[in-house]
Amino acid sequence: MAATERRITKIGNSLGLTLPNEALKALNINKGDEVQVELVGNQIIIKKTPEMIPLPEGVPADFFNVLEEEMEAHREALKGLVNR
Repeated sequence: MAATERRITKIGNSLGLTLPNEALKALNINKGDEVQVELVGNQIIIKKTPEMIPLPEGVPADFFNVLEEEMEAHREALKGLVNR
């Protein structure tokens, strides 16, 4: 998508901007969706917040965090298993 210019506008007591429809469609962002806004250097990065999948009963809330940590800790071993 080519860069577009937008004008900052007043929204209540805050300032805001509209996003191009092309960008919203590409990211599948709709009215009411939550997004993450991150400042990186002099750029603002906007990402759609991933939808949380409800965990089955008995699975702790930090399950995916622990899983990700373990996968990172054993990344090389897991890569070796792929080619077996």
